[in-house]
Amino acid sequence: MMIRDMFVDDINRKINGVIKVDQAADDVIDQELNEYVITRELKKHFITFFNYYGDAFDEPTADMGVWISGFFGSGKSHFLKMLSYLLENKEVKGICSVERFRKKFEDDPATFMLIDRATKGPTETILFNIDIEGFSNKDKTAVLRVFAKMFYNHLGFYGENLKVAMMERYIDQQGKTEEFRSVFEEKKGKSWLEMRRAFAFNGKFIIPTLMEVLDMSEDDAKAWFNDKTATEISIAQLVEDMKAYVNTKPANFRLLFMIDEVGQYVGTDTDMLLNLQSLIEKIGSECEGKIWVICTGQEAIDEIIKVRADEFSRIQARFKTRLSLSSSSVDEVIQKRILKKKPESEKMLEKVYEENDSVLRNLFSFRTDIVDIKKGFTGPLEFAENFPFIPYQFIIMQKVFAEIRKHGNSGKHLSGGERSMLSGFQEAAQEIQKRDEYAIVPFFRFYDTVHTFLDGSIRRVIERCQKAADNGDGIEQQDVDVLKLLYLVRYIDDIPSNLDNIVILMADDIRVDKIIMREAVRGCLDRLMSQNYIGRTGDTYNFLTDEEQDIQREIRDTNVDTASIVERIAQMIYGDIFTTKKFRYGKYDFAFDQMVDGITVGVATGGMRLRFLTVATDAIEKTDYRLMAESKGNEAIVVLADTPYYESLESAMKIRKYVKQRNVSQLPKSVQKIISDQQDEAGKYELSAMTELQNAIEGAQFYADGEHLEIKAGNAKSKIDQSLEYLVAHVYSKLDLITDNAGSDADIVAILTGAVTALPGMEPNRDAASAMEEYLEMQDAKKLPTSMADIQGKYSAIPYGWKEIDIAAVAAQLIYSQKVTIKYAGNTIQPDDPKLPDMLRKKSEIGKTSISKRKTISATMMRDVKAMLREYFDIMDVPDDEDGLVHFITEKFTEQRNYYASLDARYDGHKYPDHVLVQEAVHLMDDILSQKKDNIALIDRVLKKEDELFDNKEAMSNGIENFFKTQVTVFDQAVQFEKSLHDDLDRIAENEEAHKALNTIRLITMVQTGSKFNYNRIRELNPLVDTVRTAHDKMLEEKRAEVLETVRQCMEATHTVANGDSKASQLIEKSDLYFSQCKGKIVELKSLALLDAMFLPMCQYKDDTVSNIESVLTPPAPKPQVQPTQSGKEAATAKKKVVRAYNRQVVFQAKTLRSEADIDDYVEKIRSQLKQLLKNCDEIKLN
Repeated sequence: MMIRDMFVDDINRKINGVIKVDQAADDVIDQELNEYVITRELKKHFITFFNYYGDAFDEPTADMGVWISGFFGSGKSHFLKMLSYLLENKEVKGICSVERFRKKFEDDPATFMLIDRATKGPTETILFNIDIEGFSNKDKTAVLRVFAKMFYNHLGFYGENLKVAMMERYIDQQGKTEEFRSVFEEKKGKSWLEMRRAFAFNGKFIIPTLMEVLDMSEDDAKAWFNDKTATEISIAQLVEDMKAYVNTKPANFRLLFMIDEVGQYVGTDTDMLLNLQSLIEKIGSECEGKIWVICTGQEAIDEIIKVRADEFSRIQARFKTRLSLSSSSVDEVIQKRILKKKPESEKMLEKVYEENDSVLRNLFSFRTDIVDIKKGFTGPLEFAENFPFIPYQFIIMQKVFAEIRKHGNSGKHLSGGERSMLSGFQEAAQEIQKRDEYAIVPFFRFYDTVHTFLDGSIRRVIERCQKAADNGDGIEQQDVDVLKLLYLVRYIDDIPSNLDNIVILMADDIRVDKIIMREAVRGCLDRLMSQNYIGRTGDTYNFLTDEEQDIQREIRDTNVDTASIVERIAQMIYGDIFTTKKFRYGKYDFAFDQMVDGITVGVATGGMRLRFLTVATDAIEKTDYRLMAESKGNEAIVVLADTPYYESLESAMKIRKYVKQRNVSQLPKSVQKIISDQQDEAGKYELSAMTELQNAIEGAQFYADGEHLEIKAGNAKSKIDQSLEYLVAHVYSKLDLITDNAGSDADIVAILTGAVTALPGMEPNRDAASAMEEYLEMQDAKKLPTSMADIQGKYSAIPYGWKEIDIAAVAAQLIYSQKVTIKYAGNTIQPDDPKLPDMLRKKSEIGKTSISKRKTISATMMRDVKAMLREYFDIMDVPDDEDGLVHFITEKFTEQRNYYASLDARYDGHKYPDHVLVQEAVHLMDDILSQKKDNIALIDRVLKKEDELFDNKEAMSNGIENFFKTQVTVFDQAVQFEKSLHDDLDRIAENEEAHKALNTIRLITMVQTGSKFNYNRIRELNPLVDTVRTAHDKMLEEKRAEVLETVRQCMEATHTVANGDSKASQLIEKSDLYFSQCKGKIVELKSLALLDAMFLPMCQYKDDTVSNIESVLTPPAPKPQVQPTQSGKEAATAKKKVVRAYNRQVVFQAKTLRSEADIDDYVEKIRSQLKQLLKNCDEIKLN
């Protein structure tokens, strides 16, 4: 049976695929009403609407807005139109709309009663598409003006021009409409309805008509005609006119504005939204539910105003009834309107399904995660209902329409075009109507439904491909069909356009051989690829526009070298898939060199190596024998399986390089968009490459240490881990010598101090210690120096692989067992040195630390040195072991050296006896300790210096040590006392006893190099000091009395001259203060010489003060009058004589004169002093 004979209704009949609200022809309306399918979803919406609408008859409401939302294909325009027919109860071909719906609600009489009740009252609808009727200049009053236009048109006025409409309304209110039209026609010769469109060009007819009909003056008529503001209308005025109109109607009258595509017209324009809100709010509050506004939009009202929800909250309240239509029931509509089968056809098709059940299941098994698409038919009934279509086609086509609106639209709104889902399925069925019950519609057939509103750049590609097929230019007709298909699914992410899915979508017969079809489609794809009609990302194919083809060609020609690709593969493997830098084996972490082909990632360590071989490596280098040979020793080789990771990565890198080379910001927007899409493609390529690379590792061949490994199943990381585990176990064969791992420096210290105890032969890491000891013995035999850096390097490398802390622990065990000697910078390090753990393992220290097999000290030397030490230090408890003994010697001699050094330091600033002896003691200790870097040398030096040590110790203890303990204080006091008398030696010499005692002090405290100091005489110093001090104190008292007497005489002299006169009071106060300070100084001074030195300054000060007082008290002498004198006679002048008295002791200071020269000097000083004193007076009197 041919497909066209299977349907109840003729498949070739004319169907209005796109419902337009402005289509009002009776035939169109009749078909729309008859064929309108009320789905389960629509029935719910009818109930919701009519419930709310019906309630408003009983209780007036201001919430008179209805918002119907739904994307293209959901049927919102059709639903709006059906509501208008029902509410107005439009009669078409003698049958009312409500009656036509009675049959559609046979199974739900209650809902039909709602509809019937709500449509009893008189109702007028104003149905229009605001996109068509709206004004092109969308200013802030655009919504108001289109409402006004449609309202006044409904009343019969000319709403296109509000000035004309307002005039007509005024004339109508005056009851003069017919008269106006008649007078105008008489004057113009044409009817008003015909000419009102050209209102502005008919002023010479309109003005006289207004004058005649409305009795206006010529000036008034002209002023109104020329008034441009007359075209303006307010919301209040429009709503007032609306209210006036409905008030002329019965109480149950309703006027409905039914407006399609409001959401698209208004969009998110704030001004138009505010205009709509204000208008709806005004209608609601003024008209009390008599006027309703029903709008459609692709988005729900909440979505439109969500950016400014607070500002548009009132519009939400008015549109309280909100109906959201989905596209989910489109298949139900298509099944009932187009695909409804005759009973016999249904049975035949059900039989076809049952016979081909397994074939159909296999044919439509998509590679996708979307359940609704993945499945084919659920059973024979669904097959019969949908034939010749497959259920997934309904879902995909809805997505195709939605995506084309965003990407492939030439500018027209799809809803305003000539194609729809309905017409698309009808036309696709018509294409194969002559085929039989085994045929199905391949998906590319839907291209003809959408191609008319595609952008020219897309159509040109298909047309050029079709021309190439027609001319046989390397393209076949099936290639064109595949290209159409690839465009349709271009933006459908749910179905990846890989080979398997394309084969399913191209299937046109349920009996098709999928394998043959697959090869045919593969050929199509290859030809399209070679001609650059399509591109490829991983295993998916993509339709390319002309511009995309040009860019794709340039990308394909972009060169990316192999080394760069391999380097990127290395980054992906070691940066994303296998990020382990050190392989953990037990408690050990093993570094390994990371390689891909010939490229090393990071710094090579020279240890184990993990190497991946990609498809870039020649096959000759991947032979089994060669790989086993190359991996022998320390390498694991992974030969990646042949997956398209390399091609995907190369494609991604070509795109990245191409984009980097272009100045994208300067290119046209369309090209920028293509390049942006290409960058997205690069991202997909990279993700695909990552997946394929993981697959390549999972399917790889593994080689390690000369063996071709059998790796257990697992993911990429698990398999690499297994190969490295095998490599470690075979390469690091002596790893198991370490039986006890150290955790920290504390563990090393515990070994060095003997805190770790074990039975003999059961020590931890015993075999490891033996191996290290043998190596050091071998080094010693070869006379080769060995550092801890050498030890760390040897035992961390193959075949040992020990951790540096474990190597240090083994060395510590040898140190504790006194089998090795550790030296740092040439010095022997003792086990208790706190820095020893660092020396054994710290990178900055191990190079400076040497380790060697210890040389044994003889038992005789050990015995002799212990005996000597017991006697020298007077200690019986001397260690028996070498390390303990060396430590004892170092510690004790260091203490002794520090003690002697402290004595030596006391000589600074002092002249004590036996300094050379103390220095010799320090040098002797230094000599002993200079050998501490070598145990044998240290003990040998102690024994060689035995006599010197004992001699020095005896000499020190017999003299200088006792001196510093008991005598140094007396010695220091005597020396200091003798120094303090240095200026008074002449006076002390006058006292024989004191002079003799002072000389004895000097003799006892004198230290002479080369002479033996008599420590016994130090006890004589205190009595001698007392003798000298007593004599000196007596002299001081006598001298103080003498000087104080001089002070008294000086003060008396100044007070006598002042004679209590107040004029001299300040000078007297100053003088008294000076002499008072002199008295204090006299009491403090303990030097006879210093007391003598005070005489002259005090006398000088007294003389100066007396002179100043006399100047203050004696008035200046008056100038003598000049009188003539007799010749030969001289005027006698009277002058007072100045006499000054001085104490002889002030002038003649005490002094010891030992020679004539001393006498001459002394007399000369006196002479000079007396001459100086005489300059200030006429006479000197010495008292």
